[in-house]
Amino acid sequence: MIYEIVILAMIAAFLGLRLYSVLGRRAEHEEEPVAQRFDAGESANAPKPVLPPGQQTLRPQRELAGVPAATERGIREIAAADRRFDLLPFIDGAKAAYAMILEAFWRGDKAELNQLCDRDVYESFAAAIDAREAAGEKLDNRLIRIEETTIHSATLDGKIARIAVRFVADIATVTRDKDGNVVAGSLDDAIESRDIWTFMRDVTAAGPDWLLDETDEG
Repeated sequence: MIYEIVILAMIAAFLGLRLYSVLGRRAEHEEEPVAQRFDAGESANAPKPVLPPGQQTLRPQRELAGVPAATERGIREIAAADRRFDLLPFIDGAKAAYAMILEAFWRGDKAELNQLCDRDVYESFAAAIDAREAAGEKLDNRLIRIEETTIHSATLDGKIARIAVRFVADIATVTRDKDGNVVAGSLDDAIESRDIWTFMRDVTAAGPDWLLDETDEG
């Protein structure tokens, strides 16, 4: 009798683990709340544009379904050059970076943008912030949700890896004057935004940091 109970308990534990595994994989592809900051002990005063490294070089082939051959080749080259690179955690990190950079730009936080972007992108953001402040305007934008995140392209040029990510997101945009009055937009009507952001990293660098290298409409 005791032997049968032990066997039944082992079977139940095994089925529970299988169910958790299936739900876990499914959850990776379902809509989740937008991350506001990177996880695991990052200081709010010193945000780092870290796209989390993985423990494997690349996920199984089935997870690259639908990816153009040139993009798949670029991903594999990056994974071969950087043994810590893992595609799915990279995508999660790219989504978090997308939210962080947009919010930093909207509130005019140049210090945070300087840590998340390369020099050219930072200077473009900084110039737009200066122009907005000179006009006495403030943005009260909200990232409602990220509907879609897909790899657009991936290349390895020497030791520099670049991965372009297409984001489809719903954003509510409001511009206020110096007195707080709404002069454009509405928080009640979200607008679909399509962007292609390219992240770059030196694969020989000690840290796992990726920087926003280019922005474009997608």
